[in-house]
Amino acid sequence: MRILMLSWEYHPHVVGGLGKHVTELLPSLVEQGVEVHLVTPLCPGAETMEKDGRLTVHRVVLSPRTAASFGEGVRRANETIKEACDAVIEREGPFDLIHNHDWLTSFAAIQLKHEYKTPLLATVHATERGRGRGELVGPDAQEINDAEWRLTFEAWRVICCTHYMARELQAYFYTPSDKIEVIPNGIDPEPLAELTSQDLGDFRAQYAEPEERLVFSVGRIVYEKGMEILVRAAPKVLAAFPQVKFVIAGKGPELEKLRSLVRQMHLEENVLLPGFISDGDRDRLYCVADCAVFPSLYEPFGIVALEAMAARTPVVVSEVGGLQEVVEHAETGVTIQPDDVDSCAWGILHTLQHPDWAAQRVENAYQRVLTAYDWDNIAKETKDVYAQIIEEGEHTDW
Repeated sequence: MRILMLSWEYHPHVVGGLGKHVTELLPSLVEQGVEVHLVTPLCPGAETMEKDGRLTVHRVVLSPRTAASFGEGVRRANETIKEACDAVIEREGPFDLIHNHDWLTSFAAIQLKHEYKTPLLATVHATERGRGRGELVGPDAQEINDAEWRLTFEAWRVICCTHYMARELQAYFYTPSDKIEVIPNGIDPEPLAELTSQDLGDFRAQYAEPEERLVFSVGRIVYEKGMEILVRAAPKVLAAFPQVKFVIAGKGPELEKLRSLVRQMHLEENVLLPGFISDGDRDRLYCVADCAVFPSLYEPFGIVALEAMAARTPVVVSEVGGLQEVVEHAETGVTIQPDDVDSCAWGILHTLQHPDWAAQRVENAYQRVLTAYDWDNIAKETKDVYAQIIEEGEHTDW
C-alpha cells in the first residue's frame, strides 16, 4: 500500500493541530506496513528530503512571489507543490491513493487526482465557517470556504476527528454522511509519563511560589481560543483563592491585545503571558500545573486537552465542538459554558477546591487516553479506510 500525502504542516513546522496530527500519525502508519511519501513546504531547519524506512518526506521550496491576495498566494504555492508531486510520482510512483490534509494543499491534490486518476482522501481538521462561528467575514474567508467545499466534494472519502466536525461538514458542505469517517486525533503519553517521575520543583519555581496554585493554558492566541475569557475570570478566582498564578502560553495575532487587557485589569502579578514556549517547557508546565484550562469558543478537536490528560493534570474545558467529546463532565474533567466568564471561574475554583474529586477525574482521564486515543489504533483505522478506497477504486471506470 503506497500513499502520496500532502500537508502544509509537518515537523518541525507545526503551528496547530494539523501539523501535530500528521507528525504523530505517520510513524504509526509506517509501522502498520504503509509506505508514505509526504510532500510539504520546506521550513527553516529542515532537510529537503528525509527517508526513514517506509516514510519519505519531500520538502518543497516555495519561492516568495508577490500575490494580489492571500488566496492567490496559496494557489501559486500549490502550483509549485503540484510540480514537486509530479516529480515524486515520476521517480517513486505510482501511488494507490492521495491523502490530503485540509484546504491549503487541496488545489494540488485535486489536480493530481484527475491527472493520474488516483483516488483522493481528505482529512478536514477545521473549517473557516466554524472558526467564524457560522459566519464568513470577508473575501478571504469566502475563498477558503469554497476551497474546503471543493475538497470535500472531490474526495472519495473525508476523515474528520469528531462527530461534531462530521455534523459541521454535513451542515456547511452537504457532505453525505456515508462519505464521512470519524477517526479521532491521538497522543503518545510516554514523554509526559517520563516527566511526571522527575523533580520539576526548580522549573515550577520559575512561574509560581510553592504555596501558589498554578493554572495553565496554551494555544495560539487567537479569538476562537477564548483566552480573553480566562483573563477576565482570573479576578473572580483570585477573590476566592488568592494564591493562584495563571500562565497563558502561546503566540498569535491577539497576544498584544491580551497583554494590554492584563495591564488594564492590573493582573500583571498573577497572569503571566510568556509567548512562545518550547514543546519541552509546555509539557513540563502541564506536569506542574494544578489545573489546565481551555476556554475555546471553537475547537474541532482539542488536542491540548488530551495533552493535559496524558500529563495527569485536571482539565477545565468549554463545552463546545470536539472538546465536549474528548472531556466528559465530572468523569474525565470539568466542562464550562463557552464565552462565559462566571462559568470559567467556577470550573477553575471547583477543581482547586476539591482536589480529591479532581484526582479521580485525572485517573479516569488517563485511562481514557490510553484506550481511546492510541496512535496505533488510529493508524489502523486510517489504513482500513485506505484499503476500502483502494478496493473500490479498482472497480471504478474513471
